[in-house]
Amino acid sequence: MLIVTGASGHLGHAIVERLLDRIPSSEIGVSVRDAAKAANLAARGVRVRQADFDDPHSLQHAFEGASQVLLVSSNARATGGDTLAQHRSAIDTARAVGAQRIVYTSHMAVSESSAFPPMRDHFSTERLLAESGVAWTALRNGFYAASGIAMMGDAFDTGVLVAPADGPVSWTAHADLAEAAAMILHNPGTYDGPTPPLTGAESLDFASLAALTSEVRDTPVRREIITDDVLRARIAARGAPERTADTVLGFFIASRNREFAAVDPTLEQLLGRRPIAMRELLAERVSQHATARA
Repeated sequence: MLIVTGASGHLGHAIVERLLDRIPSSEIGVSVRDAAKAANLAARGVRVRQADFDDPHSLQHAFEGASQVLLVSSNARATGGDTLAQHRSAIDTARAVGAQRIVYTSHMAVSESSAFPPMRDHFSTERLLAESGVAWTALRNGFYAASGIAMMGDAFDTGVLVAPADGPVSWTAHADLAEAAAMILHNPGTYDGPTPPLTGAESLDFASLAALTSEVRDTPVRREIITDDVLRARIAARGAPERTADTVLGFFIASRNREFAAVDPTLEQLLGRRPIAMRELLAERVSQHATARA
């Protein structure tokens, strides 16, 4: 049985959908914190079990009978939790139940010294996997395109994209990454250890995103650069913890260092087509925004 964690989230749910295109639902199990959020999967025959990364006993129940476990990376750091401890618990449990392979949603910019804190978590998790004694695959995913659109803030309303200086990023669609993950899960052993970077076909900075948005909505979006200190002050004024500012600013520093700039053909080769372009995703966002305001 293939077990997918985080199956009520954007990426995890999309991966399950793509697996359902390939294998019977009876061969898929999901581990979710809230089983009600996976009711649509249960109705289609997927085994749904409640579990929490902080509760090893619940994980053991959710992972029962696993041949492979897809570990969707935790975002516990964002709320003050211990991402690495959660990943260690999931890896230990997968090994304990006899899983033959662990597939982990890592990142193209994994690094022990990245300015962007999540990349350091990915580095440490890949090291845990290498030491686990279980076969493993790290999906070195490109930076989520949805995150790039979210970081544009209220530019769709104001026509101004305000952020610190940045660098090019190979924004990559969730749908493409989900399809690639399902293909790799369906063909275990396709990759042992880290994959090549699974990225979109182009690398774009925020000035390029502003220009593309101007084109698809037919009204200008201007790129305005602020200092890192100004952004930190704005985040603090909203009452967010300092770790939030460290993470947000870490992205801009890392992008200026070109940590997310690489473009690799592997994803296109896996999919047998060009990855979804950021222009297409921005056009979809502009359409949704217009509908919501109508």
